[in-house]
Amino acid sequence: MAEGEPPISETILPDPALPEHGGHRQRLRDRARRGGTSVLPDYEVLELFLFRSIPQRDVKPLAKALLSRFGSLSAVLSAPLEDMLQVSALDNKGRSLKMTPDIALDLQLMFEATRRLMAEPLKRSTVISSWQALLSYLRVTLAHEPREQFRLLFLDKKNQLIADEIMNYAPAYPREIMRRALELSASSVILCHNHPSGDPMPSQGDIDMTKAIIAAGKPLKIAIHDHLIVGREGVLSMKQVGAI
Repeated sequence: MAEGEPPISETILPDPALPEHGGHRQRLRDRARRGGTSVLPDYEVLELFLFRSIPQRDVKPLAKALLSRFGSLSAVLSAPLEDMLQVSALDNKGRSLKMTPDIALDLQLMFEATRRLMAEPLKRSTVISSWQALLSYLRVTLAHEPREQFRLLFLDKKNQLIADEIMNYAPAYPREIMRRALELSASSVILCHNHPSGDPMPSQGDIDMTKAIIAAGKPLKIAIHDHLIVGREGVLSMKQVGAI
């Protein structure tokens, strides 16, 4: 045995029964167990999920292709299914790897689990007193949404969350919000939507629509606490910047 070489008993030899990528999978799992998943780069976190969806293939190129296409792990997980299905890559043997509806659903379930986890603090206390938790929840939920989405947080008299719902924009938007608030016996509403451009500054249309919703709520004694606009860099409060 040459000087500096480890004893034969400590040398780890590849298992000939495993395919080439099988050893990589086991090494990645072992590293995650030893050091914790928080130390893994984003593409390896995706790999670990893809292992279960795509057996017997090298999935690292697909994980990296997803990150290249969408820009970040959170953007991958929140991407619409139809956009995920456009992503493909070649494995280490030159074979095509494509996203399928089942694989995309697996990733979307990971995002949905995260969204629900972030929403838990909002259900256990008053939303107004959990403002930072609310902002964190909205960043996870909306910051990487590629299309404009409106979410409505309906609150009771104690400012506790009754419902968190998505509503599509329509000319009758103010009336529809008030109709739903009455159905839920809500006392107030927080309006939330994202700007896919990334800039959370309100447009004149945002301001006009918010004022129309506030006006619609006044005779019904339904208050609009705020209108929060989510961009990639943060969340803007229209009330705090004096837009409403």
